[in-house]
Amino acid sequence: MANKIPRVPVREQDPKVRAANFDEVCYGYNAEEARLEASRCLNCKKPRCVESCPVSIQIPQFIARVAEGDFEGAARIIAEDSSLPSVCGRVCPQETQCEGSCILGIKGEPVAIGKLERFVGDWSIENGKRFAEAAAPNGRKVAVVGSGPSGLACAADLAKMGYEVTIFEALHKVGGVLEYGIPEFRLPKQKIVAEEVENVRRLGVRIETDAIIGRTVTVDQLLDEEGYGAVFIGSGAGLPRFMGIPGENLNGVVSANEFLTRANLMKAYDDRYDTPIYVGQRVVVVGGGNVAMDAVRTAKRLGAEAFIVYRRSEAELPARTEEVHHAKEEGIDFRMLTNPVEVLGDEKGWVRGIRCIRMELGEPDASGRRSPVEIPGSEFEIACDVVIMALGTSPNPLIASTTRGLETNRKGCIVADENGQTSREGIFAGGDTVTGAATVILAMGAGRKAARAIDAYLRSKTK
Repeated sequence: MANKIPRVPVREQDPKVRAANFDEVCYGYNAEEARLEASRCLNCKKPRCVESCPVSIQIPQFIARVAEGDFEGAARIIAEDSSLPSVCGRVCPQETQCEGSCILGIKGEPVAIGKLERFVGDWSIENGKRFAEAAAPNGRKVAVVGSGPSGLACAADLAKMGYEVTIFEALHKVGGVLEYGIPEFRLPKQKIVAEEVENVRRLGVRIETDAIIGRTVTVDQLLDEEGYGAVFIGSGAGLPRFMGIPGENLNGVVSANEFLTRANLMKAYDDRYDTPIYVGQRVVVVGGGNVAMDAVRTAKRLGAEAFIVYRRSEAELPARTEEVHHAKEEGIDFRMLTNPVEVLGDEKGWVRGIRCIRMELGEPDASGRRSPVEIPGSEFEIACDVVIMALGTSPNPLIASTTRGLETNRKGCIVADENGQTSREGIFAGGDTVTGAATVILAMGAGRKAARAIDAYLRSKTK
């Protein structure tokens, strides 16, 4: 029976080799491996995997095509719901979404849905296959702020409905967090991100870079002067958080956001570039999420001895299990149940270490995780010359502060309903700018919902 076939392992770079390069860690499936893994799918009548997918990809249907060797058919099915399959197949937390709901996972290992999606997406790129098509122009214009996952998904769906869409991107490169936040060894920029962005352009979407909404032009000007019938705000959450402990203003303390942006946009992974990025010899990354894993593994590849400091135990790490596993394989030193209390500096104002206190777990907090409690008298120091804070991010306040009547919450996130409608008529929002830092696929799901809501809104205005 199909469910007796063991999950097909994915080939990866040797940890000792990859820890010194920025080549992609995972090689992905070849055609034979993909077909064998696809044959494990039970093709459930009520597929729980689809219900758990934020963009509702028809998972059993595309997997059935893979099992048959009909890779083009599989790609056509995925293209109906996702414009970024090669991206999502690499970075989405499938273990808590589609794969987490796979019935095979109850007593064994779930189908490798993410790896199969990646295979199909990569097959399409390698064979030059494009399946999404724009509808005939309907004469209406929509502006999209931000070219990250939510903006790209919203723009693609609107183009398929016949809208003239322009994406406004503040940076000089398109892709948002896909371009500046996720390292090359997890998500290749030219091979994957640029190709999938190009798929959106092929739908007729215009992308304007170096356009800072709130400075270059305001949201109100887009609506009142530029002729856009609606605006979708998908500008992400790029404002870093810090701990507020002594010493955070020392030279050598940076946010993970800045560190990864420099490494990615300024190509620290390419020896041909002289990237202005300071790594030092020993780096401590504070945090336990995916961004922390990205930062610490990047520091390792740039030549530093790298540490993770996290105030809870390993069981509470919010990062993907796969990323933690890869980090450990690469020699990252994890210091769990440890919390910084002060960054230590030398006489010249540079970091020389970090003072921490040991923690123990108490009662669960609002998130359901056990709260960390300090152990009195357990302070100790870790010598380092760089400290990277990976404590989460919040939206930049620029757009909200320059758009009249746009409601935000206490965390600075734009308030929007489940369809992306904000407090202002004609203005929609989704992704991290609404939820705070989350996942690529959740941002895409929000962009798709907003596209449908924008279509309904603009249709209602013409009646």
